[in-house]
Amino acid sequence: MRVVFMGTPEFSVPVLDALIAAGHEIAAVYTQPPRPAGRGKKERPSPVQARAEALGLTVRHPRTLRDPDAQAEFAALKADVAVVVAYGLILPQAVLDAPARGCLNIHASLLPRWRGAAPIQRAIMAGDTETGVCIMQMEAGLDTGPVLLRRAIPIRAEETAGELHDRLSALGAEAIIEALAQLDTLSPEPQPDTGVTYAEKIDKAEARVDWTAPAPIIDRQIRGLSPFPGAWTLVGGTRVKLIRSRLAAGTGMAGEVLDGLTIACGKGAVEITELQPEGKPRMATEAYLRGARIAPGMVLGVGT
Repeated sequence: MRVVFMGTPEFSVPVLDALIAAGHEIAAVYTQPPRPAGRGKKERPSPVQARAEALGLTVRHPRTLRDPDAQAEFAALKADVAVVVAYGLILPQAVLDAPARGCLNIHASLLPRWRGAAPIQRAIMAGDTETGVCIMQMEAGLDTGPVLLRRAIPIRAEETAGELHDRLSALGAEAIIEALAQLDTLSPEPQPDTGVTYAEKIDKAEARVDWTAPAPIIDRQIRGLSPFPGAWTLVGGTRVKLIRSRLAAGTGMAGEVLDGLTIACGKGAVEITELQPEGKPRMATEAYLRGARIAPGMVLGVGT
């Protein structure tokens, strides 16, 4: 098929590669404009732009698709279908209607659960035991379109959002190739009205750990916000990002170090297995403890 691909972050890159490997013609790649990044605030292209340019594909990054000229330029591509995955711009009706077979979205949840911006993180933070991807026919509403194909996978007990992100990206790439191959025979299923939840964008204010919460909630917070933005706590006044954790045995005052980096919570305890002190690289807990003054009875999270 003649495909317009629309995506921006690293999550979208395997999908672009899969479309090319399956023999589809990429009419153009749409992605978010380069953004200032790094200490020098130099403009950096999105992962999709970098990959598309390396492949010699036509790249467009309009700041809006509401402009009539941008819509006309899109329609002139005469695509069979648009494949959209984590693009980041709202598609007006004129854009949705332009491809002959419409626009298909790869969404990283089992719709209608976790519509919206952060389905991977929210699924882990809510304690879901499974998630997946849906291939959805796009319409004007937020992730409300009928589903053509869905694939489910379990969420592993100690899985981080970063790890689940990579698995769902690969699963989405497989699913869209399957959907395109069966497009004439798949029956769109309207999403049910029950079970709708919204995955609100992650707010950095959610990242500080409140040790008075129960251990399962803190464990899911740490894993669900890893690697970005990263749950954090204060250790002797220094901010430390918590990368990996697991539930552990033990009781004590909320925030109290019980042993190593097993920390008492409001109920139960969690063990921190990987972390990142401010201004330093990620490291295993064992390496951190060799250089940090951490002793049983110390209380984390104290200070501002």
